[in-house]
Order: sequence, then structure tokens, then C-alpha cells
Amino acid sequence: MNKEELVVGLDSSTTATKAIAWRRDGSIAGIGRARIGLNSLGNNRFEQNAEDWWLSASAALRELCTQIDAATIAGIGISNQRETFVPLGEDCKPVRAAIVWLDQRCEEEVTWLSERIGHEKIHRISGKPPDMGPVAYRIAWMKRQEPELFRQTRMFADVHTYLSWRLTGEFRTSWASADPLGLFDLEHKHWSPEILEALGLTSEQLPKTFAPGSIIGNVTTAAASETGLRKGTPVIAGGGDGQAAGLGANTLDPETAYLNLGTAVVSGVYSKEYRVGQAWRTMGSCTGEGYYFETSLRSGSMLMDWFAHAICGSSPNENLHLLLETEAEQIAIGSEGLLALPYWGAVMTPYWDANARGCFIGLSSSHRRGHLYRALLEGIALEQALVTGMIEETTGQSIKAFHAIGGGAANDLWCQIMADASGKTVRRSESVEASSLGVAICAAVGTNWFPDFREAATAMCSDEYREMAPLPEHQVRYRELLKIYRELYPKLRESFAKLAPWRR
Repeated sequence: MNKEELVVGLDSSTTATKAIAWRRDGSIAGIGRARIGLNSLGNNRFEQNAEDWWLSASAALRELCTQIDAATIAGIGISNQRETFVPLGEDCKPVRAAIVWLDQRCEEEVTWLSERIGHEKIHRISGKPPDMGPVAYRIAWMKRQEPELFRQTRMFADVHTYLSWRLTGEFRTSWASADPLGLFDLEHKHWSPEILEALGLTSEQLPKTFAPGSIIGNVTTAAASETGLRKGTPVIAGGGDGQAAGLGANTLDPETAYLNLGTAVVSGVYSKEYRVGQAWRTMGSCTGEGYYFETSLRSGSMLMDWFAHAICGSSPNENLHLLLETEAEQIAIGSEGLLALPYWGAVMTPYWDANARGCFIGLSSSHRRGHLYRALLEGIALEQALVTGMIEETTGQSIKAFHAIGGGAANDLWCQIMADASGKTVRRSESVEASSLGVAICAAVGTNWFPDFREAATAMCSDEYREMAPLPEHQVRYRELLKIYRELYPKLRESFAKLAPWRR
């Protein structure tokens, strides 16, 4: 193998695309970046222009190709924001704007579709309890609310599919990108006939699916012209950004879990066996073998940004976070009697309640913004401790460490609180680009750099971590807080339901 060869991890997230070239040893040879617009329509509705996914990806690739020789790229793997889709018509143009994973317009359709198929059956097939997250329920919304646009749709494309099509001319996606749509028989690796029938879809309206690490096409002449890539460059099936991050963090054993402290807080622990449960959603691994038991809290760094900007009044260009962290560090565990339930975007694992909302419990006139900020960090950490403990109790697995990734992993206070509240060591890798690295590993396997995923991950993932161990005296306090925290949602469930009609 030519030692100068590179693989590219094309990571298309909610608000940006990164095109990163990786060497065989996992070091970075170049990075291209470009933004993606996100339209907030109000009432928890979020959309994007699918063409912006491509414009962002091609701009990021062009920037990358100014730093490296495109002829050295052996292959490109794709990582995508999950549970986002665009319906395409006969002319392959969108019949409407793409609906983003943050969107919550399909609350009624969750009940409608799960009743048609059966709650337990849809959970067993897809690996996911009925919830507003999977695309299946927003397709159901289209079917019921936009029937004419639904009839015009030739292809329901996830982000991986759309970018694959623009690069290769083929509508193809990875098992690990098809999986989050909620239409995929996760154990048997094909589109579910039962779910498609309930929605009035055919498999021809969905992309062909391939195992991660499979070559799914080659860069066309047109795509080469727009991106700076070499015509014929292999494109390799990657996966959803969550599972890709799990591979990029080399969490391929049941004792370590990835912990993505990003817009949402997502954690996953590996299992060889397929299993479903209420405390997690089951996701396919980007190795094509095994699964992740994944927990998801919609309110991550987005909640921190909301507090800084909407409540504290900082401007987007003013970094108030560092000051808030400094203030929060001076406050004792428990924020002087203040707890936060961090369900600002409803709750997925473990309660699956679209009516749930965030709240502070214990506010007094002595509390200041530093108390509220710390309470939010503690609430997220207690939530993670709760759901991780439920996975351990249900499966018998013992999780010893979190591999922290995402922008929030740079927050020392947050990581230490997470370690103390969960009782797990938090390891922070030298590489923060875990999703891109994960699909670069897929490309490395697909282009025969390595014989299998484990060898590729061992070679390309850094084994240098900064560890933050739980402090015993802090663990005692957080165990006491967790007992109180466990009681909050069950006591508030009925109140959340009664308040639902009052929401906009």
C-alpha cells in the first residue's frame, strides 16, 4: 500500500459538514469545513434545504482538496445526522423541505402508526420504542397531512443516501444509516415489510442498503467537478453519526460506552447480541456486526446555549459559557438545594414521553445564574447515571468507563460532574472528530487497508486519553441526589400531560 494514501471521513452533521483526511495511523492530514443552515419554524418544527447538505459537503471537500492531493484519496466514508430525511420526486428534486431530527410535529402519528403495527412489534423490528425521533413517524405525518406530496415522492432519502446519490449517482445507504429511520428490520438487515405496508410504501421508494465498509459507488465526473475529488474515487458505506462516533472512539466492548456531549447527549454501549429494552434504543454498529444500546437526551449543549442566550441575554458572539462555568465551579454539589429535570425537548430514554418538559425544582431568591447553570449540568449527569444504571440492571453488563466526545467533552466541569454522578471514569480522546474517524475506519476497511474493523480501529484510534476518575466523596453526594432525582419525573408525569394543551 502506498503510505501516502489517505481516507476521508465526510461528516454531515445538523449544522455543518467536515471533510477530514486521515492517515493510516489515525492522524489528520487536512480538514475542510462548511456550514449548513437550519430553519426553526416554531412549535418545535425544524427543516433544512437538502441541497444545502450537498453545497456544504462539496464546499468542505473543495477546501480539503486544497490541502492534500485528491489523487491520494483511497476512499470516502459518509457519516450523517440521523433521523433526518428528504422526500424526492420523479425528477429527483425535493417535493418539500427536509424534516430534521429535532422536529416534533409527528406526536399524533406516533400513536397512529404504533397502533396499526403494534407497540411491541414495531419496537422488536426496529429496535426503537415508538417515539417522535425515527423518520417513520414523520413519513406517517406526510401521509396524513400532506397526502399529495406523499404520493409524488419517489424516494425517501436520509442524508447518507442524498450525499451518496450526489457523489455516485446511486441511491444507496448503509445499514447503520437506514437503521435510525425506524423502517429497517435491524436484526435481519432489510426494510421491514410490515412497517412499509402500514405506511403504504414499497422498498423501491427507499435506497438499497449495504453493510458498513462496502463500496457503494464511485465519484462521477459531475461530482468530481463540484468537489475537487478525483473521478472514480470509491465511496464507502459509513453510518449515522452516533454509531460512527462509537467506532471512532473504539468502543467495541461491553465495558466502555461512548458519550457524545453534543447538541444532544447520546451514549451507547456495545453488545454482540440483539436485544430491545425501554431504557435504550437499539442501533446497529458501524462494523456491520453487533449493536449499541443507546440512550439519548435531546437537551445537551443546546440547553447550555439556550440558558446563556435566552436567559442570561448574551449575544451569539459573546462567550458567556466560560464565566458561567467559573461561577458554577464555586458552588457545592446539589447547587444549594436546586435540581433540574433536563427535558427541554421532551424525553426519549427511558420514559418516551412527548409531553415531558424541563423544570427547576427548589428555586429560591438566594440562587443566582451560576446555581442554575450548575443544576443543568448536574441534571444531565444524573439523567445519564439513571439510564446507564438501568441498562446495567437489565442486561447484566458492567460499564466501567465513558469515552467522551463532542464539543462538551472539552468542558472540565461537565466531565467531572458526569464521572462523579455516574461512578464511571470519563476518558477524553485526543481526537474530538470521532464521527469522521469512525467512517474513515469504514473507508479503510472498504479499501483493504485493514482486514477487519477491530484491527482498523486499534490502528487508527488514539490510545492517549485524559482520564477523569469519579471522586469517592463526590459519589456519595450524587448517590443521594440520584435518589431524589429518580422521583421527579414519576411525580410530574400527570402535570406534564395536563399542561400539554397549553403549549403553542
